[in-house]
Amino acid sequence: MDKIFRVNMTDLTTTTEEVPLEWVGLGGRALTSTIVASEVIPTCHALGPNNKLVFAPGLLSGTAAAQSGRMSCGAKSPLTGGIKESNSGGTTAQQFARMGIKALIIEGLPQEDKFYSLHVTKDSVTISEESELIGKGNFAVIEDQMAKKGDKVGVMTIGIAGELKMAAANISVKDPDGKIRSHGRGGMGAVMGSKKIKYITVDAEGCGPLQLADSDKFKAASRVFAKSIMDHPVAGEGLGTYGTNVLVNILNEAGGLPTKNFRYGQFDDHDKISGETMHDTIVARGGKPKHGCHKGCIIQCSQVYNDKDGNYVTSGFEYETIWGMGANCCINDLDAIAEADSLMDDIGLDSIETVVMFGVAMEAGILEFGDSQGILRLLREEIGQGTPLGRILGSGTGIVGKVYGVTRVPVVKNQGIPAYDPRSVKGIGITYATSTMGADHTAGYTIATNILGIGGHVDPLSKVGQVELSRNLQIATAAIDSTGMCVFIAFPALDIPECLPALIDMINARFGCELSGDDVTELGKSVLKLERQFNLDAGLSNKEDRLPEFFKSDPVLPHNAVWDFTDSEIDEFWNF
Repeated sequence: MDKIFRVNMTDLTTTTEEVPLEWVGLGGRALTSTIVASEVIPTCHALGPNNKLVFAPGLLSGTAAAQSGRMSCGAKSPLTGGIKESNSGGTTAQQFARMGIKALIIEGLPQEDKFYSLHVTKDSVTISEESELIGKGNFAVIEDQMAKKGDKVGVMTIGIAGELKMAAANISVKDPDGKIRSHGRGGMGAVMGSKKIKYITVDAEGCGPLQLADSDKFKAASRVFAKSIMDHPVAGEGLGTYGTNVLVNILNEAGGLPTKNFRYGQFDDHDKISGETMHDTIVARGGKPKHGCHKGCIIQCSQVYNDKDGNYVTSGFEYETIWGMGANCCINDLDAIAEADSLMDDIGLDSIETVVMFGVAMEAGILEFGDSQGILRLLREEIGQGTPLGRILGSGTGIVGKVYGVTRVPVVKNQGIPAYDPRSVKGIGITYATSTMGADHTAGYTIATNILGIGGHVDPLSKVGQVELSRNLQIATAAIDSTGMCVFIAFPALDIPECLPALIDMINARFGCELSGDDVTELGKSVLKLERQFNLDAGLSNKEDRLPEFFKSDPVLPHNAVWDFTDSEIDEFWNF
């Protein structure tokens, strides 16, 4: 029987609760957002006692379904001031599901200035005072806990950024190989740090496989689903060969690769940081060009990147990070970017927010564009040491822009805009503007249709069809985030007719229900509306659904494109 674990950090108690009837059919993002919306005061301080940190595996997490290893983490965001769901791979989602944990809710603040750890088993949560690992990086925490509790232990941890409650802090999650994945965006690490929790360990010992309502139906649907993924040219081939960084050359060709703090849409040295170059470098150095972030991943878009001597540097080396420190900061050295990626993992920083911030820091004159060693120094000596400057930088793009009086600050709802220029790819601009999460490419990934031709084609330079495209994809993504599935299943779902019905068949076989495609769509709509209402109640009106003004006034080459949507056209998004 599924249960809710609730941890009260004010009186250091834990309780086990039955799952309320209205939560039974929810998982992942649908559940975290429902809990946050129902239990968190929208106007509360995100780092205060009234915020709550919620972890929930998806509806299919813990099953044998391909790509089903995602965990959702939710809270009020200290970065955006609105609701936040951050989604990660690793091991903990599948462990939670097998242990029958529908959600872990952490509330209150400790009365004493002490840090703690949580240990989660199938029966209970134990709170322990922690002092040994305070001030240590995420790698040290994971290594320590694996040594003490075994290789199979699940770990969710914060680095120094989370301890210091920096708004760009993430929560790092151990993957099956002891590497790091992240609940990256929105400052979830700061919320965990505010509750004085350094790390959470998860022990699923003694838990067998999940019980399925119809195992034969599940297996049949699972085979169809997996085949559709592998038959798709992007999900089954492109991502597994070149990782997400396959997009560098593609976006550069489209004029949508933001360069020098979003001044240009193309980077002269794009090939030096491309997925193709990264792949060849990894192979030459004995790394792994294919790697899964959780058990059951068949797309394998992660990788293991080694240095020139064959020593491990980083994994999960993503396009958005490489773009941000590369093209956006005008750096063409993959080795330097990989080293920065490793430092951000250890310090516990969202590697999208941080690299967008560095573009603004260069705009402000803190560093020169192209100064890779300066970025490494600031990560090690300022942010990693929690100096006054480091704490400003760790507060994210918007704060750095305000402190230094910069006007070219690419944020929406104070969250840094990721690696696709909204002037040249207008659909993603609608997603950035309207997403309940702040600027977030994964919320409604119109790059699929605008650039890659997946699910049809909508001209990226035209306004026509972009609002509808973003709306449909945001609805679908909210539903996918609730299943525990990787967002990349959207590619075959858009192109291969058998994919989405197989996904729904797996949910029905898992729970013994009879959901239809319309039911899944309605779930996505309800999640978005619930999240938007929380944001409205928190004080975020439609006036926050806007891109920075420089996108309207500064044309971007090579198309001389500008952001030309009116406010009323953007507001049409919510007419559903």
